[in-house]
Amino acid sequence: MHNEALFFQAFIYLAAAVISVPIAKRLGLGSVLGYLIAGVLIGPFGFKLVGNEGEDVMHFAEFGVVMMLFLVGLELQPRLLWNLRVPILGLGGLQVLITAVIVGLGGLLLGLPWPMAIAVGVILAMSSTAIVLQTLNEKGWMKSDAGQSSFSVLLFQDIAVIPILALLPLLAIAPDPHLSLAASGSDVLLTAGSAPVEAVLPAWQQALLVIGTVGGIILAGQFLLQPVFRLIATTQLREIFTATALFLVIGIALAMNEIGLSPALGTFVAGVVLAENEYRHELESDIEPFKGLLLGLFFLSVGASINFTLLWNQPWMILGLVLALVLCKGVILWGLSRLFKLDLNDGLLFSFALAQGGEFAFVLLSFAVQNQVLTDQVAGPLMAVVALSMAVTPLLIIVFEKLIQPRLIQATPDAPQETIDSEDNHVIIAGFGRFGQIVGRLLMANGFRVTILDHDPSHIEMLRRFGWKVFYGDASRLDLLRSAGIGDARLLVIAIDDPERVLSIVHAVHKYFPHVRILARATNRNHAYQLIRTGVEVVERETFESALSMGEQALRLLGFRAYKAQRVAQTFKAHDEAVLQEMAHIAGNETELVARSKQMNRDLARLLQTDDQALAHELDHAWDTAASREG
Repeated sequence: MHNEALFFQAFIYLAAAVISVPIAKRLGLGSVLGYLIAGVLIGPFGFKLVGNEGEDVMHFAEFGVVMMLFLVGLELQPRLLWNLRVPILGLGGLQVLITAVIVGLGGLLLGLPWPMAIAVGVILAMSSTAIVLQTLNEKGWMKSDAGQSSFSVLLFQDIAVIPILALLPLLAIAPDPHLSLAASGSDVLLTAGSAPVEAVLPAWQQALLVIGTVGGIILAGQFLLQPVFRLIATTQLREIFTATALFLVIGIALAMNEIGLSPALGTFVAGVVLAENEYRHELESDIEPFKGLLLGLFFLSVGASINFTLLWNQPWMILGLVLALVLCKGVILWGLSRLFKLDLNDGLLFSFALAQGGEFAFVLLSFAVQNQVLTDQVAGPLMAVVALSMAVTPLLIIVFEKLIQPRLIQATPDAPQETIDSEDNHVIIAGFGRFGQIVGRLLMANGFRVTILDHDPSHIEMLRRFGWKVFYGDASRLDLLRSAGIGDARLLVIAIDDPERVLSIVHAVHKYFPHVRILARATNRNHAYQLIRTGVEVVERETFESALSMGEQALRLLGFRAYKAQRVAQTFKAHDEAVLQEMAHIAGNETELVARSKQMNRDLARLLQTDDQALAHELDHAWDTAASREG
């Protein structure tokens, strides 16, 4: 019976996601709001398809946030973190400080003791990393100034969870059982997440344990994990690589939880450490599906766990607090956007995106109650405020996108077209053997940013010794291409020597990323025919240019002057390229192919003879580098 109940619950959650999210996306509401609405509908105050077991689901679903921060860390090389130090520390630090002070003063005005007011201030200063990043990614706004500023603030907030956890026990007071924001008993609107384990060691030993654990994660990421991943990659078994990635994330989360720190922050640190690892893209593509599914489950659980009894009992107080929180944070964020010189459009998006409570607030509120900093009567309404503010955020984004942004665009018709940053214009090279290296060296020597993918671990290790930054992964996997940045790429160079994989990549990119221009390596003429028929812009046969160069050298050794030998070779190349394009569309009809090939060979002979006569009067004055060197 237990197994049947488990399968039934899994079926309900999956059905809710499959039905609601496509409808929400079609209506322009976004996936997050679709998940939240679906959660409400299947919860105890909807169709009652899920009940108290939603609490256990929430604990499991919170792991989606942990995975999300690991993937965020994978995208942040230490160099990029250093470049973002001003918005992270300045913008993020000011947002948390100013919001905590103003919300804390509001708590004092509502009659809370100062320790409670401070706790409420720092807790409500948090915003929702899961909702904001998911929404900005869906809308394609992460690369904008507003997206980067939002990310910086969220990153600072996630890091700030550690000192907040250390601060809260210091604010503990003897609770007044009559103190409450609402006469609602112990009702809460949302089940709190699991609180960190209380330290049982003396403070200095606890500090050493924390430092040792974080230091161990950093050292392992730098020196141990790369050879481990290399060994796993040699097995060529994707499921083992996926298992290793999940083992890594879960292990770090457990270690951080045991020492009383945020598992999400621990996995974020691990992600940053592994950001320079050549297996980064493979890790990202393996974990991404689990992250997406668990985040969806998290949003469903938020909706399903809402207790509307509290809202019915005290509607004006709860809604008033939600409005006050959103307006307060929105005004603060708008002021900071002006201070940090964001333009009007980015400033408003920044303000709308972060004007809510965050998922870490559930953990912090539970931790505060556990340590007698807040009472249940105070924490309950605050959880209601946080949950509803999170649910309101997708609506605020829709208001900005549909009503405000179009007016801003109409108000500035003469504004210059936004230039695309070079970080968004990079090239992806799939395959970095003898063919791909020549292309990559030429592009990088001219200052272009290149992401390189290769599927041979030993080859990658050798290239790394020579200073090349090559990432492990099979470029025929669409999820790997996504994690490598195909959505923002201008060019995809396919230099793989497997014809079937090349065609597979071409078909996938044409279908899902039609804006990307493709240059592909053809292993032979028939392969070139296939690529041309798929619409690949540039097809290069891997031996054609070298064979043509050798033919040119043979002509020179047979007495042709350098100018004539090169002219003949270029004429041959132009004719053969034209023939290739024409023959590609009749390949498969052997009779027609043979007849057309013979005719084109005759045409080539006449073309070269005519060209030879036209060149006769030029040769006396033509250059010959070999002759000049001999002279």
